[in-house]
Amino acid sequence: MTRKTAWLNPLLEKTQHFLHRNSTMVPVIVLALSVVVFGFIAGERFFSPFNLSLIVQQVSIIGILAAAQSLVILTAGIDLSVAAIMVLMSVVAGNLAVNMGMPAPLALLVALAGGAAAGWVNGLFVTRLNLPPFIVTLGTWNIFFALNLWLSGAQSIRGQDIDDKAPLLKFFGESVALGGAKLSYGSFLMIGIFAVLWFMLTRTAWGRHVYAVGDDRQAAELCGIRTGRVLISVYMLAGVICAIGAWASIGRVGAVSPQSFYEGNLQSITAVVIGGISLFGGRGSILGPLLGALIVGVFQSGLRMAGMDVLWQVFAIGWLIIIAVAIDQWIRKLAS
Repeated sequence: MTRKTAWLNPLLEKTQHFLHRNSTMVPVIVLALSVVVFGFIAGERFFSPFNLSLIVQQVSIIGILAAAQSLVILTAGIDLSVAAIMVLMSVVAGNLAVNMGMPAPLALLVALAGGAAAGWVNGLFVTRLNLPPFIVTLGTWNIFFALNLWLSGAQSIRGQDIDDKAPLLKFFGESVALGGAKLSYGSFLMIGIFAVLWFMLTRTAWGRHVYAVGDDRQAAELCGIRTGRVLISVYMLAGVICAIGAWASIGRVGAVSPQSFYEGNLQSITAVVIGGISLFGGRGSILGPLLGALIVGVFQSGLRMAGMDVLWQVFAIGWLIIIAVAIDQWIRKLAS
C-alpha cells in the first residue's frame, strides 16, 4: 500500500467500529442520501409534504410486518408466514363482523387471539421439535394461505359492506391533515408499534433475553435463560402484531381481500435487512426496519417520479438488499 492510500486502513477501521456500535446509522445514512438524491432528480415535488406523507402511508403495512419479522430475526430465525397470518386474520375479522354479524370489537379480539395462536404454532414447532424456522414458517405459510382461501372462498368483502355493518374495521384507513401532509391513522399505528417494541427490547429483561438467544442460544441457556419460552413469546408477539396489521390493512385497502399483500413476506424481510438487523441474530436496533421500510418507499417514489419503470424499481431494491447484507458481513468481522 502506498503512502497516499495508507490513511484508508485506520479510517475504515474507525468506520467499522462506529457502525458496529451504532447499527442504526447505516439505514439513517442511506435514507438521508436517498432523500437528497431523489429530491435532486425528481425536483421540488418530491419534497412536498403530500408526497413525503404519502410515502409513509404506502409503507405502513409493510412496516408493521417488518416489526413482527424483526423480532424473529433477532433470535436468529426467520418467519415466512407473517403476511399469510395478517391476511388470514383480516379474513377472520371480516367474516365475523360483516358476514356473521358479530360486534366489530369482539371480531377484532378474536383476530388478535388467532394471530397469537398462529405464532404459538410456529414457536412450538421451532422449540419443541427443533425444526429450522425457515422450514416451519414455509410450511405454515402454505397452511395459513390455504385456510385464508377456504374461509374467504377466494372472495373479497366489499368496502361498502364494511361501511354498512362494521365501519370500525376501516378505522386505520382514515387520515388526518397536518399542513400540506396527510397521514393515515395506520401510519401512526406503525410508528407506535415500533416505539413500544423499542421500549420492550431496550428497557426490559425480556428484551435482553431476546438478544441473548439470538446471539448464542446455548450460552443463553447456560446463563439460566429459558430460551424455549423466549422463542415462543417472540413468535406469539409477532403473530399478534400481524393481527394488528390485519386491522390496519383493511383500512389501507378499503376492503377485505384474501389476495392482498401476497409479497408481504419478502418485503418485510427486505425492510429488516436494509434496516441493519443481522440475519444471524442478536444484533441490530428495532428502529432500523422502520427506516428500512421508509428507504424502500423513498426509492419507489423517487424512481416513479423520475419516470422509471416498475421493473427498475425492483432492480434497485434488489441491489439495496445485496449491499445491506455485504455491509452487515463487513461489520460482523469486527466481532469475529
